[in-house]
Amino acid sequence: MIVWLTALLVWVAVGARVGRVLVRPATTPRVAIVIAVAAVGTAATVTAPEIALALDNLRPEGLPTGSLSAGAHLSAWIAFATATSVVAAAAWPVVSRRNLRQIALVIYGVGVLAMLGALVSSFTAGWVVLALACAFIVLTGVRNLDWTALGRGIAIYAAGSAVVGVLASLQAWRSWTGAESMGPGQEQWAWQVWSAAAALISLGAVWIVVELWARAKQTLRETRALHRTMLERFPEVIAHERPSSSTQLRASDQVAQIMDALYLQSGSGIELVAAGRPPADVPMRAERVARWARNPLGEIVVDARWIAPPEGISPRGWVRTIARAFDASDEVMLVSGNAER
Repeated sequence: MIVWLTALLVWVAVGARVGRVLVRPATTPRVAIVIAVAAVGTAATVTAPEIALALDNLRPEGLPTGSLSAGAHLSAWIAFATATSVVAAAAWPVVSRRNLRQIALVIYGVGVLAMLGALVSSFTAGWVVLALACAFIVLTGVRNLDWTALGRGIAIYAAGSAVVGVLASLQAWRSWTGAESMGPGQEQWAWQVWSAAAALISLGAVWIVVELWARAKQTLRETRALHRTMLERFPEVIAHERPSSSTQLRASDQVAQIMDALYLQSGSGIELVAAGRPPADVPMRAERVARWARNPLGEIVVDARWIAPPEGISPRGWVRTIARAFDASDEVMLVSGNAER
């Protein structure tokens, strides 16, 4: 059951990557990552004992039992390593966009030769090639790690590739020493680790999509009250066009509409002496803007200088900070009202 669930999750990731290619230009790295994840899905599928048995029943006479399923498993992982190596090569400074396609063709050619060599001669060479390719992938991933959505996705993807590299090295050693291959039904722990590696790789491939979607949902939830209040005053900030369908676009539109409404409420760029200069303290500044947004006719005065995002903060981050302060002021008002009653 674990194998089948892993295969299902990997193929879902394949669909997500194909969707990104369909809505964006199909560059060489994007196509390569689709091929890589599809290869992982194939490897996870042929890992299932039922599929492995069906493949072995198709083997020609003279081939040992399990050779066809093992060959398909190895070929799928070599295809993964080949396609991912194209993506990794694109991350190196010595590779330019102009020569990336030529380099990709060379890498794909080497990968095809490795798969054919593994099937025709012995599996040992194929496992060695897979282990070396995974080492290159992990090295490239470590060089490009940073604390961003893309960096976290690379870290997860590289971790899965590292597991594949270790397993490939172990398989190469077993093949070299003549030990029995870890096929379906034999040493189940190893096949569970293969499944875990496939799951990590598929998660890393779609991590940026998942994280951006989750952050967009959080933005929509946090800014809902502020957005509703500002639209009641300035409904004209909504463009009379077809509303955005995706969560990320709706979150971006909501942030832009809040910024436009705050700008209009502040006088459309007029600087007021009574407002003063905004402080460097971001929470204090956000609290004042939030209180002013709730009651623009009160004692608090704010102009466009206060509305502009502080240095180092994106418009979305600034609106979310104001929205949290706005919700906090609402809670304070509710508590005060209940205390008075």
